[in-house]
Amino acid sequence: MNGREDSKLNDLFFLCSLIEYVGRKTKNERKVVVNAMGREGLARYYDLAEVYHCENMDKLTSEIADKYRIAPGTYDNVAAGKDRVPTHWDIGKVMYRLVWEVANHSDGDVIGALIRVYNSWIIPKIDDYNCSMYYENTSYQYASFQAGRAL
Repeated sequence: MNGREDSKLNDLFFLCSLIEYVGRKTKNERKVVVNAMGREGLARYYDLAEVYHCENMDKLTSEIADKYRIAPGTYDNVAAGKDRVPTHWDIGKVMYRLVWEVANHSDGDVIGALIRVYNSWIIPKIDDYNCSMYYENTSYQYASFQAGRAL
């Protein structure tokens, strides 16, 4: 990987972690956050991730919830976790790897891949911390994503 690609991976990691954090704080499924932000909003945070990563996550969450009118929800997969619940950074890592894989096997459109992945069947499986999908390696997650079911 070259330096530019490494930088974009870090930016995608931040964006996926931010989506997870906003979802947890507003108690919304992550696709609610993604769809509220839309392609333009997601691209903005992706493009400016180097700046935003220095911001306080609670402050960013409040700004995003206000700007994109993300109302408080009732989705709380963190409370449903029985054992070790991964952090928003842990899930950000899982998600950026899957999104990057999807983008690289399609048209290279990272934001488009992110929107497709977060609106797919696999997210409820990854969000269920009582099963193993979020622990699985990226190649398994990608193959399952492509197949439309867990393999």
